Amino acid sequence: MKIFIAGGTSGIGLAVAKRYLNNGHNVAICGRNQDRIDKIEKSDNLKIYKLDIYDNEKFIGAVKDFSHGELDIMLVAAGSYGNSRTKKLSLMEATNMLKTNIVSTVNAFEIARKLMIPRGKGHIVAISSVAALLDYPGCSVYSKTKRIVINLCEAYRAALSDYGIKVTAIIPGYIDTLKLREISGDVSNKPFIMSEENAAKIIIDSIEKNVDRVIFPKKMKVLISILSLLPKKILSLILLRKKNG
Repeated sequence: MKIFIAGGTSGIGLAVAKRYLNNGHNVAICGRNQDRIDKIEKSDNLKIYKLDIYDNEKFIGAVKDFSHGELDIMLVAAGSYGNSRTKKLSLMEATNMLKTNIVSTVNAFEIARKLMIPRGKGHIVAISSVAALLDYPGCSVYSKTKRIVINLCEAYRAALSDYGIKVTAIIPGYIDTLKLREISGDVSNKPFIMSEENAAKIIIDSIEKNVDRVIFPKKMKVLISILSLLPKKILSLILLRKKNG
């Protein structure tokens, strides 16, 4: 298969890329950080592009260069995070989340759609977050943008189902990535935290099974289900107090 992973130069995206490569597939990844790109082990089946997927023209060029019109999977792993629950976001932080989490995701979906419809097959995948599943006063901008990612998956799934194209929303809890460590420092207290490798296995298994959405780890899924039953004001008090504590 030919698999393009947008934002695949680190974290979950890179873990998925490595797993697909080990299984003998052709993989392309892209990212903005040259230092991260330089550290990636090169492979004959791997193509790496330095670009921002918000730049649609360069993004299209990279996908066409890799796919030559045959793209089996487009996975959007790029994401931008800023904590707006306890501090005021800067204009740059807010703009980056809107550009990366929403506009860039649409760019990827549209590129994939145009390549996949003529072939009558393909799979579009986007990584959201369990933060998107809880709606309450004080809910972060990040969680709202990730909720839109889930909504985009649902909309494209409905629109493309007659064309043989699958769409999967990946909704993980805490994953032990370098980005999370940079944001949080000690991640040992994060509930039900999972390794990148285990997350990558779940993601690929979910794609192979053509599921509409997958929420993991299972314990996090149960916790979110319980929290979502609470009144929004109480949920807001609990989560904001925990964040401030």
